[in-house]
Amino acid sequence: MTTWTSDALTAIGGADELRITPLRGDGTRHAPVPIWVVRDGDDLYVRSYRGAGGAWYRAASRSHRARIDSGGVHADVDLLPETDPDRNQRIDTAYRTKYQQYGAAYVDPMTADQAKATTLRLLPHDAT
Repeated sequence: MTTWTSDALTAIGGADELRITPLRGDGTRHAPVPIWVVRDGDDLYVRSYRGAGGAWYRAASRSHRARIDSGGVHADVDLLPETDPDRNQRIDTAYRTKYQQYGAAYVDPMTADQAKATTLRLLPHDAT
C-alpha cells in the first residue's frame, strides 16, 4: 500500500492552498480550484467552503478521484469521506490553527456542520 511520503506530507500540509482538479465520470478533468488543506497525523484533508453545493465537491463526490497540486507536489488522489466525529474535531482544530490569520469570517464556515459534512481524506491514487 502506498502512503504519503514524509516530504509530501510536509509540503502539502504546510502549503497555504491546494489546487484540486476533480475527475468527471468520463475521466476528463474539471478546471482546478484553489482550496485549503490540513494535515492530521499522516493524513491530509480538504473540505468544501460551500458545503455539498460546491461545484468541485459535487464532482469529487461523484468520481472520488482528483488531481492535486500543492507545495510542489503533483499527485492523483482518491477521495474518501471522513465521518469519524473525533477525527473531524481534530480537523476543525487544524483549520482554526492553520488559517487563523484569515479571521473568523473565513475559518468559521470551514468548521461549520455544512463544511464538516464534506470532509474528504486525500490518498495517493495507488494506495487503495
